[in-house]
Amino acid sequence: MSAVPPRPPEAPYLGVGVGLRPPHYAELLARGAHGELGVDWLEATSENFMVTGGRPRRILSDVRALAPVALHGVSLNVGSADPLDEAYLDELAALVARVEPAWISDHLCWTGVGGHNLHDLLPLPHVEEAVRHVAARIMRVQARLGRRIAVENVSSYARFACDEMSEWEFLVAVAEAADCGILLDVNNVFVNACNHGFDARAYLDAIPPERVFQIHLAGHEIAGPLRIDTHDARVCDEVWALYAHALRRSGPVSTCIEWDARIPPLAELLEEAARARALLESVCAGRDAA
Repeated sequence: MSAVPPRPPEAPYLGVGVGLRPPHYAELLARGAHGELGVDWLEATSENFMVTGGRPRRILSDVRALAPVALHGVSLNVGSADPLDEAYLDELAALVARVEPAWISDHLCWTGVGGHNLHDLLPLPHVEEAVRHVAARIMRVQARLGRRIAVENVSSYARFACDEMSEWEFLVAVAEAADCGILLDVNNVFVNACNHGFDARAYLDAIPPERVFQIHLAGHEIAGPLRIDTHDARVCDEVWALYAHALRRSGPVSTCIEWDARIPPLAELLEEAARARALLESVCAGRDAA
């Protein structure tokens, strides 16, 4: 029997979840009230609930009573040259205190500069200076929140001429320097492998399993020579295969299906979650029997 790498203590294995999206609020709450939620946990976009009251806070409270919740942010802007937004961190800390999430994550990227939010997840140059800069900022965030967070690998469509290392070397270097976790987006690995011509499995093989808090799965589109990370379709077969490869290395990891545009009926989203659960259980049972 092969040994399972240790789980990060901040990120217990929860099973399979989905992103919490407004079109599904009512049905999720109704299903949950009858003990038929259909998933093990839910991922909430932090910024959607960083409010002082009203329906968003009430919905999240009701959902949290049904299942564990993880918080996933899009505006931490940890890669920017701007100072960290202290007001944002205060609001995030207050949300964390209310929700008591299973873990907290955001993206290894920058989202704005000069006080302007560009509303995109923009990649960083893969250089030592950026490793030091981002790791120091992640450590300040973790000190403010009183816990380790996870950072997610983002999709990209161009590379920097100044890159000194591969994308996976950069991700691991930041995680180790900051002593933070990794949210491993397998779809983004595949998208970037297609866009930039590297081996997706080599990327996955380089990620320390003991740092992986969570896995993301999502769909994408093909636009000419590029794969575009759109989160608006089912997970493709190649990404399912990479997911299985990642699980053979890591053992069971909490997995979330992301679907953010052209959002389908909840039943279709739950079908994707069920496929992830079946694959996760099958691969990990075979891994333990090896």
